[in-house]
Amino acid sequence: MSSNPVARRGTAFAAALMSASLLLTACGSDGDGTGNEAAAGTSGDKSAETRSVKAENGTVEIPAAPRRIVTIGNTNLPFIDLGGKPVGVTEVSDSELAVLPKEQKTAYEAAEVVGSSGGDVDLEKLAALKPDLILVQFHTNDWDKVGKRLESIAPTVLWGLDTEWKAFAGEIAEAGNVTDELGRQKTEFEKKVAEIKKTYGKTIDGTKFVDVSRGDWSDPGTFYIADIGCSEIARDDIGLDLPAAAEGKDPLAYESLPFEQIGELSTYDVITYPVDAEGRPTEPFVPVTKTNTWKALPTVTSGRALGVFCPGNNSYGPVNRYLDSLDGALAALAGKL
Repeated sequence: MSSNPVARRGTAFAAALMSASLLLTACGSDGDGTGNEAAAGTSGDKSAETRSVKAENGTVEIPAAPRRIVTIGNTNLPFIDLGGKPVGVTEVSDSELAVLPKEQKTAYEAAEVVGSSGGDVDLEKLAALKPDLILVQFHTNDWDKVGKRLESIAPTVLWGLDTEWKAFAGEIAEAGNVTDELGRQKTEFEKKVAEIKKTYGKTIDGTKFVDVSRGDWSDPGTFYIADIGCSEIARDDIGLDLPAAAEGKDPLAYESLPFEQIGELSTYDVITYPVDAEGRPTEPFVPVTKTNTWKALPTVTSGRALGVFCPGNNSYGPVNRYLDSLDGALAALAGKL
């Protein structure tokens, strides 16, 4: 599973996460820079000590205890989720910020913004922060254009867009020196998964689920079957019987389906769909819920259409929140199957 929370649903969707071009501004600067310590819990002067980590760009020698970390692309929120305090970040969407816990939002807003959510990075501004480590996730084409410039500023660790989320979280924790929080979150994840499987095993067994969604990038009058993102966790870790693309084929989520096909969802026992933290259908999905076809689905009228909150799927913190929501949704199925 990739680390990107809603990525890879076609060209338009991929572009919404990371542009294929970066702003290559001059990277030399003598500015002092400002910002917070890079990682929570770092103490002592270990600036002379280094260690090696393996990355998409090879084996990288990085500080043993980095203090001034800049996060670029999809590394922003996973690092903060693990307790990191970056000195520089690239923009994230308003919808991503809206679901962050208060302390994580504070950590993000305390950092200097060095690039846009579309992928443009101001290298001069980045260099002025004097980072001792840069964490990056974007397309390899972008790395080919800007990677050497980043490496000339500070040791840079690169992940590709297809990195599986658990590996992504673990490697960010290792590079950013925030492994203590990773261990706590991972233990919590494993406990939640085990409890859900034990509690709802009979409900899950033999039940056909489908996860449907719609994004703000979707064409009018369309929706899609989600088989990536949080639905992968429900399928692969919890064991829900959810549709998925055939081996070697593009994810089902890449295909936009017209509202006329909503009626075909009646072949499933349970439908899950996206809601916000308050349990309301997400704004992009509201048009689906307003169609007469949706309202007439036996699954909907019998209370077997379940809203599930997915704040992200590229680190353990948001995934654990998703599991809490899924737990509540499965509990609501009692007596309805």
